[in-house]
Amino acid sequence: MLFTDPLFERHVTGAHPECPERLQSIRRRLNADGLIERCLPGPIRDATEEEIGRVHPPEHVALIRELAEQGGGRIDSDTVVSPESYEVAVSAAGTGCSAVDRVLSGDAKRALCLIRPPGHHATRDRAMGFCLFNNIAIAAEHARAAHGLKRVLIVDWDVHHGNGTQDIFYADGDVHFFSMHRSPFYPGTGAAEETGTGPGAGATWNVPMAFGATREDYFRTFQETLESAAESCKPELILVSAGFDAHRSDPVGSLGLESEDFATLTQIVLRVAAEFSGGRTVCLLEGGYHLVALADSVACHVRELLEEAQP
Repeated sequence: MLFTDPLFERHVTGAHPECPERLQSIRRRLNADGLIERCLPGPIRDATEEEIGRVHPPEHVALIRELAEQGGGRIDSDTVVSPESYEVAVSAAGTGCSAVDRVLSGDAKRALCLIRPPGHHATRDRAMGFCLFNNIAIAAEHARAAHGLKRVLIVDWDVHHGNGTQDIFYADGDVHFFSMHRSPFYPGTGAAEETGTGPGAGATWNVPMAFGATREDYFRTFQETLESAAESCKPELILVSAGFDAHRSDPVGSLGLESEDFATLTQIVLRVAAEFSGGRTVCLLEGGYHLVALADSVACHVRELLEEAQP
């Protein structure tokens, strides 16, 4: 099931890598390859105050809303708010929840949300790294609060460490977080020694990868660590922070991956999901800033989601 809408292009960032053209490029490629017509369309909706409030305090939400109402501006050098950014970010967060609803209700086993702004750098009380609300954290909390799930695994293959997601669940033993990312690199977190604290000790799985690692090493390490995390968590649902900026052509990230490598990553995740979560998987777009490489990579990702969906 595919969740996307032109409204996500209304978060206008100017001369910025996280731009509306990202979604336009993806949509053109998926249309040209006949992939959109093969996907069930998923409903877009706004997140409620309660859904966002499970992750972000009112002061954080108010900061973004008021900045947008004042005509926009920059939260920091990387993170832009335009006049419609608050509304778009609320829709991005709500669409992740909508995808969780559809997958957990049995309407589909796999879902992809092509949304923006991205979310995995946003902490509970700080927007940063192009991110305003942490979409995947809001989706995870929604799965627990609305559907009664006890165990959720978040997989983050964006080239940047998902510091916000880690921060939100670092002391939570029921939401496990696995991130494989370039290091040393922005945002400077995600060391292998960061494994959680208190009730969450052992529930954070970080795999920092040096630039220049072989693709074979990348896949082997990704699969081995994901299998270990899933065996520990025994998730009822897998959520994926699907960033595509580990592509060799990406101007912001790069870990030397090719477009087809995201098909391999998808296959690995779906095999683990078949074993542990009944196949239930929800993917949310994060990074990816080379317009052609991003579109190619997402097309590879979607093909695997569709292949696995066949009876």
